[in-house]
Amino acid sequence: MPDTNATTVARETVDSVVIRFAGDSGDGMQLTGTQFTTTSALAGNDLATFPDYPAEIRAPAGTLPGVSGFQVHFANHDVYTPGDVVDVLVAMNPAALAVNLAGLPAMSVPAGQVNGLPVGLQLIGQHFDESRLLNVAHQLQQASDWHLQLPPEAGL
Repeated sequence: MPDTNATTVARETVDSVVIRFAGDSGDGMQLTGTQFTTTSALAGNDLATFPDYPAEIRAPAGTLPGVSGFQVHFANHDVYTPGDVVDVLVAMNPAALAVNLAGLPAMSVPAGQVNGLPVGLQLIGQHFDESRLLNVAHQLQQASDWHLQLPPEAGL
């Protein structure tokens, strides 16, 4: 007997999607993002990724400074950036949701490379304290050469 309570959901075809996985550092966000990236690439999509490590790697679980993320922009056409606007947020816990939805000023800055791939560091500020956040990011840039490093295939 057919299910008369079944709901039909219309499918929408899109040519580009930005997805961010977010959770506590150590919860496997980098692994999840890498597996999703590999699957998307095997499906024939072009993509760009942005692994995002927390400012406090050893922050207590469930705290805002300990949130880690991995952003993937995949498409059926050439992709040049990891995306500016997230279409899908996969938050693994309340802290990850709070960091990504609370309206806290945040920015990701280059933090070197791992296995030849660029990684970022997410800095999170207090409400209405963007100037301090920009100052910290500027000081970090002045103290390192991470913003000058290019992946091997990008070095022209």
